[in-house]
Amino acid sequence: MVTVSHVVTRILEEMPFLEEALSKDIINYAYLAEMIRPQVEQEMRRPAKRPAIIMAIRRFRDSLKTAPVETVALRLREADVTVRSGIFEITVVKDAKTIGQVQKLYELVDPTRGDLLTVTQGLYEITILSNSKFKEQVSKVFNKDQVVRVIDGLSSLMVKIPVESVESVGVLYQLVKALSWNNVSIVEMVSTLTEEIFIINEKDTAVAFNAIQRLVGSRGR
Repeated sequence: MVTVSHVVTRILEEMPFLEEALSKDIINYAYLAEMIRPQVEQEMRRPAKRPAIIMAIRRFRDSLKTAPVETVALRLREADVTVRSGIFEITVVKDAKTIGQVQKLYELVDPTRGDLLTVTQGLYEITILSNSKFKEQVSKVFNKDQVVRVIDGLSSLMVKIPVESVESVGVLYQLVKALSWNNVSIVEMVSTLTEEIFIINEKDTAVAFNAIQRLVGSRGR
């Protein structure tokens, strides 16, 4: 039999931001109970009393472990932050022709000289990130019917994580949370082993940098 406690736990586990707020005791249990009450009743297919939901929330709160979050924050203080502006993004359909055309980009952009060229392949699309100064040249490589979308006015915010922290649970979550709580929209995310690169709008650069700086400490540059 499905209980109020089971349903409330499942609902809260699907809300990671809310889960952390509960762990820090900054949530009004009564208000939260009223907020999720319709969903609880819908899943249980019967009325649910507010005191029962509040009790389930309290039990869920008591079961939370805050240590992993604190450990992640501590390890992120060893990270470095780098910002680069003047970036554009172009996404094209993925087929045999465009895969071949992408190879030509390495003749236009030289990453060894500090230029940016990131190519990410999905199942049906290829997304390319590069410096705005190469936009015209890169765009000429593809036909108009191959282009899905072009986005200008972007910046990259790169967080270099110590290699020993790569497998730490919650590292990416903490970074995304810091940006989301500051209303920074993430256009793209690109990762290597020790680098998490967030592509954001240039207008959000200062806010994003400050948000991540507060998380990792004072070692950014």
